[in-house]
Amino acid sequence: MNAVPLKDVEYEKPQDGQSCTAHAWARTPAPVAPHEKVELKERIKRLLKEKEAVLVAHYYVDADLQDLAEETGGCVSDSLEMARFGRDHPAKTLVVAGVRFMGETAKILSPEKTILMPDLDATCSLDLGCPADEFAAFCDQHPDRTVVVYANTSAAVKARADWMVTSSIGLDIVEHLHAQGKKILWAPDKHLGSYIQKKTGADMLLWQGSCIVHDEFKGIELDLLKAEYPDAKVLVHPESPAAVVAQADVVGSTTQIINAAQTMDAKRFIVATDNGILHKMKIAAPGKEFIEAPTAGNSATCKSCAHCPWMAMNGLRNLAEVLESGRNEVFVDPAIGKQAVRAIDRMLDFAAAKKAKALPTAGLEQEAKLFQGIGPA
Repeated sequence: MNAVPLKDVEYEKPQDGQSCTAHAWARTPAPVAPHEKVELKERIKRLLKEKEAVLVAHYYVDADLQDLAEETGGCVSDSLEMARFGRDHPAKTLVVAGVRFMGETAKILSPEKTILMPDLDATCSLDLGCPADEFAAFCDQHPDRTVVVYANTSAAVKARADWMVTSSIGLDIVEHLHAQGKKILWAPDKHLGSYIQKKTGADMLLWQGSCIVHDEFKGIELDLLKAEYPDAKVLVHPESPAAVVAQADVVGSTTQIINAAQTMDAKRFIVATDNGILHKMKIAAPGKEFIEAPTAGNSATCKSCAHCPWMAMNGLRNLAEVLESGRNEVFVDPAIGKQAVRAIDRMLDFAAAKKAKALPTAGLEQEAKLFQGIGPA
């Protein structure tokens, strides 16, 4: 059996108050032949039934995995909704097609369930760039600040936080804390933090991390692409640089971006987030055209090419192998899990109260769309 090739991945990691470049790796899965793909899908469907397991997949993983999740009674969503779906589903085994922090979040919300992942080495640059020990030391240096962390972090980082937030509700929560006079320590995504800081005017001290996919979108090249397609609306995830966010017609989470494609009158969209989302967007909004925002051009060399190399580590082969063997189980220290769930529950309670407050208004359908997903990525 041939060794799986590894890809070197550069990511941003703060060091001594400065941002530096660190290196990690990702496996590059071999392509699956059409006949093998059919066999693997049937095998996975059979194994899911036999193991009484349910598959949840993120919008950014391979289209085959997204389709399989929905065909077998699972779900395709953002990371928090994946975890909530798994928590509320009767299955005792939850298979998470995504990256490591997603499996951990699922385990935190369902500690009694078995959580499996196709590849436990599938990680995230935001998670890698915010080590728990270094982050704890940073928090200790600023004890007067309320600690707010993004969902794209380890269980240990969440355990150190007062609040966990997602990209679609982070702004509301920071606004709420700002109104209470709170000073905030934010981690790990500097672009999302800067966007929220600018919108709310809150006093925010930012950890200097970034997503390798969203950080590569280029404002100059996006401006040129908009000139080429003047009728296109621009949909941007707030983990993108400010020069890209500034050109957006809609800034939102994965779920909000999909909703915008469905509801806006435009027929053409430029999309600045991981290109794995295009599969779901084409299904949700048939007949509309989706163009990837540029990650390269005269001013840059493409590194991620708009797709997370760790999301790409999820495949049909390793999904089938995990179901057969029971390997790649996710474990979270129970003490850390109990601490981390407090920050998550605080956000969920805030969202539920916000939803309850909004529902009595006249625009029920519009309000429902606002709360259809509060996911991070």
